[in-house]
Amino acid sequence: MGNYSIVREFVLLGFSYLHEFRVLLFALILLIYVLTLLGNLAIISLICLDSCLHSPMYFFLCNFSLMEMVVTSTVVPRMLADLLSTHKTMSLAKCLTQSFFYFSLGSANFLILTVMAFDHYVAICHPLRYPTIMNGPVCVKLVVTCWVVGFLSIVSHTLQKTRLWFCGPNIIGHYFCDSASLLKLACSDTRHIKCVDLFLSLLFVLTTMLLIILSYVLIVAAVLHIPSSSGCQKAFSTCASHLTVVVLGYGSAVFIYVRLDKGHSIYLNKVVALVTAVVTPFLNPFIFAFRNEKVKEVIEDVTKRIFLGEPAACR
Repeated sequence: MGNYSIVREFVLLGFSYLHEFRVLLFALILLIYVLTLLGNLAIISLICLDSCLHSPMYFFLCNFSLMEMVVTSTVVPRMLADLLSTHKTMSLAKCLTQSFFYFSLGSANFLILTVMAFDHYVAICHPLRYPTIMNGPVCVKLVVTCWVVGFLSIVSHTLQKTRLWFCGPNIIGHYFCDSASLLKLACSDTRHIKCVDLFLSLLFVLTTMLLIILSYVLIVAAVLHIPSSSGCQKAFSTCASHLTVVVLGYGSAVFIYVRLDKGHSIYLNKVVALVTAVVTPFLNPFIFAFRNEKVKEVIEDVTKRIFLGEPAACR
């Protein structure tokens, strides 16, 4: 080791190959980020302030929106700063901190999506037992478990990375401190950490995805036995927004973290990661607002209350 210098800082390449468009890219990502925060804040505010949305499904949605705001905030502000800065370095401590929060919040996000699928399953397949099964204390425990498990699962893994040593090069070909990009630069043996990376990916992405698929298979089987067409339409309408978000979120996550073929271009990986960290959190509030009939009704009621002075009414 005497012939090597220990690397303490890393350079994030980000989108430096798009240098001519950096101002335009900065303005576009900033706009999307601000709209993401406003959209998710609007969802949270509606759920908290309107009694019509005080149910388990919307309690889970409120926490999901909060997670979306926080997880996108772990990478976007730094990305925006790097777009206009010539000093794109990040210390190892900051790098690992960013990576920890991004992946722990992402893991919690997959868990809350699974809980939301279970909530839909109970509501449609066991409607009479729904108030008993999904009571207030149970919902709180499920949400707390998602947050705690998401964070605790990444703690040990992150501490293992602090024992790695880096002797150069120090250039991370990404816009944030991605685990795979960081491990490529390590001069230590990273086989064990890569195995843990794969295990966590399988656990939080594939396992939760299979549980969600199972929930929807049981939901479809139950809906097909509903005699009225209006009942079927209402059941599918309840699940439509959640299913859309699941397809968007899991599609990009599977491509990046658990696909068998790792030979794709690093530029393609960055674009897909950008969709996961920036575009999907931006779209989710609109999906839940425009594909969820109850949320649309509440938005309509709130608009009438503000502009026409009509009284609140839950439909």
